[in-house]
Amino acid sequence: MPRHHQHRDQTTGGSQRQLRVGELIRHELADMFARGDVHDPVIERHMITVPEVRMSADLRLATVYVMPLGGRDGKEVIAALERNKRYMRGVIARRVNLKFAPDVRFRIDERFDEAERIEKLLRTPQVQRDLSGKEDQ
Repeated sequence: MPRHHQHRDQTTGGSQRQLRVGELIRHELADMFARGDVHDPVIERHMITVPEVRMSADLRLATVYVMPLGGRDGKEVIAALERNKRYMRGVIARRVNLKFAPDVRFRIDERFDEAERIEKLLRTPQVQRDLSGKEDQ
């Protein structure tokens, strides 16, 4: 069975339960990083934010979007998180009341980069000209 990109429910962004569970896991992971519970030199060296956690429909997979402060060392941070995901999954299982502890996968949150790219495009002279409604003369 081919795997396609998982798309969130376009009307609501996922079920209320998916959103609620994702937010519980997001808070727990953010607390773990803030308290320094994950003992890995790479993770300890970086401030890591967790902007979003997306849950699969069956709540068995949590895709955790992270951003190291300043956006540096993304690959290194993801590798460190992957090395420690078994520990983090265990903590999530104990602290978040779910029937099954979800498998956890980590991704860099690229929304900030995309927003910056769009902002730069909007500042280009060509776009500014089009927005002002003036034609080249």
